[in-house]
Amino acid sequence: MATHPEKSSSSASLPVSLNDVRMAAERISGSVVRTPTLVSQTLSKLVGAKVYLKFENLQFTAAYKERGALNTLLQLPQEARDKGVIAASAGNHAQGLAYHGAKLGIPVTIVMPRSTPTVKVMQTEGHGATVVLEGETFDAAYAHARKLEVERGLTFVHPFDQPSIIAGQGTVALEMLADAPDIDTLVIPIGGGGLISGVGTVAKSGGKPIELIGVQAELYPSMYNRRNHTALPCEGDTLAEGIAVKQPGDLTAQFVEALVDDIVLVSETRLEEAVSLMLQIEKTVVEGGGAAGLAALLTYPERFKDKTVGIILSGGNIDTRLLANVLLRDLARDGRLARVRVRLQDRPGALYNVVRIFGEQQVNIIEIYHQRIFTSLPAKGLITEIECETRDRAHLERLVEALRVGGGFEVSLVELG
Repeated sequence: MATHPEKSSSSASLPVSLNDVRMAAERISGSVVRTPTLVSQTLSKLVGAKVYLKFENLQFTAAYKERGALNTLLQLPQEARDKGVIAASAGNHAQGLAYHGAKLGIPVTIVMPRSTPTVKVMQTEGHGATVVLEGETFDAAYAHARKLEVERGLTFVHPFDQPSIIAGQGTVALEMLADAPDIDTLVIPIGGGGLISGVGTVAKSGGKPIELIGVQAELYPSMYNRRNHTALPCEGDTLAEGIAVKQPGDLTAQFVEALVDDIVLVSETRLEEAVSLMLQIEKTVVEGGGAAGLAALLTYPERFKDKTVGIILSGGNIDTRLLANVLLRDLARDGRLARVRVRLQDRPGALYNVVRIFGEQQVNIIEIYHQRIFTSLPAKGLITEIECETRDRAHLERLVEALRVGGGFEVSLVELG
């Protein structure tokens, strides 16, 4: 694992110090939730490390972003408060800023791309913000926000590349390390880099060496590219949309260079698995970015083996339909949900014989799809696809074997991509 012994000295030149984070903690105390840090016995056994979870998904807006937003708002001079603030965001930063702006009586304007889901627009407006829809991309919305900043005399609040934001996000680590001082490794999601910059400021300022590992989705390795001088593409539909940042911050990149020991990448499959495990094991909902730390432990178990690891469940704002899809896909990967494709001859009793074997194997049938027309088989041939529920992968394999050997059918499984 890469280490950088020179980091402690280079961190002295960074614009946010441990004292800045401590002052931020005093500032926001009582206005954000001091979320619990709990050890997960089941996840610890699963990955071979002692795993602490910091439940930032229990904030009022279900994300840690409130911390930096509130710390920034509280430091505004009265004139700036009266005129209001503006930001470009379609996610957790928008809601955190809107929520605390309303509580402080500070007008908040949020510029979002026109493609932003209606539910996110409504949630942000529900917290009292004025939402402006502009452009088809985040970059276009960002440019419009900076234009309105000048035209209306508003204060722009950056989602990550701002010292007051970084200091606020660092308060997560103050709480976490106070509650679990035996942590020796922190695994932190990276989008723009605000969270890991603040966490790193705290982690690298104590007397005890704490390893700091960043995590990015494979589809958006922007900070990984910047750090490692690579040019991996940043595009695609990722489950971890909250950390899908094409261009990391210039300021946060300085923190990453000075404080972060390594950055790892995780696949969409591992992100889906992590989201599902958090719900099944911890009974808590996390979004894709919030599951990135666990996804890293699942992907690289050997590098974290026997360590005491802290991961931050940074947010829980995931669309319910998307969450349902993630859970069903996870059941399919485990063999507990399957679609079995069987080739039949078009004659009386053919389907009955298939269903009979399902019954003998105690497999629950959910749906049956019969295909006679749109198939490359001869006119008297047909395909039936049966969605079913089994106990596990071994149970599914016994069903397939019974269909092939006992029934003489040609059988295949419709696999996930």
